[in-house]
Amino acid sequence: MSDLDLLNQSLARNVKRWRNERGFTLDTLAARAGVSRGMLIQIEQARTNPSIGTVVKIGDALGVSITTLLDYEQGPKVRVVPADQVVRLWHTDAGSYSRLLAGTEAPGPLEMWEWRLMPGEGSSSDPHPAGTVEIAHVTEGELTLTVEGAEHRVPAGASVTFEANAPHAYGNQGEVPTRFVLAVSVPPVP
Repeated sequence: MSDLDLLNQSLARNVKRWRNERGFTLDTLAARAGVSRGMLIQIEQARTNPSIGTVVKIGDALGVSITTLLDYEQGPKVRVVPADQVVRLWHTDAGSYSRLLAGTEAPGPLEMWEWRLMPGEGSSSDPHPAGTVEIAHVTEGELTLTVEGAEHRVPAGASVTFEANAPHAYGNQGEVPTRFVLAVSVPPVP
C-alpha cells in the first residue's frame, strides 16, 4: 500500500470517527466546513485525494488538527514522529513546500509545520475559526506575512504571532529561499 493510500484511508476513518463523535451528519459537517456532501462521502470512502485546503476546512469544522485526521496509529502519551513519517502536504515544482511536523489536541488542535518558500512564491490560507492563533519563527531568508491585506516583513531570527481568523498568506519576496517553523493553535469545538 502506498503512503498516499495509507493517508487517504486514515483520513477516511478519522473524518468519519470525529464526525460521529461530534454528532454531525454529513450535511452538518458539509455546511460547517464549506465542503460539498459528495466530497465528504468520497473522503469517508477513501475514494479521493482531497486538497490540503479541504482537509484544513474539515479539521477546523471538526475542531481537530490535520495530524489527528491523518493519524494512522493510536499513539501512546509520548509520540515520536520519525523523520520518514513527516507529511509533506503542499509543494511546488520550484521547491517550495510545507511539512506537517507534529500535532496534538491540547485542548484544541495544535500543529507544528516546517515551511520552505522559494523566491517569488507564496501560499494563501482561508480564515480559520475565531480564536485561532499562529506563531512563526523564521530561520532563513525573510517571510512576508500578509494578514487582511497588510504586509508584515519577518526577517531570519525573528518571530511573529497573529490571529488567524482572517485571510492570510505566506510569501517570499526575496532572492533566497525562506524557511520558517509555524505553530497553529485552533480552539476546541464547543
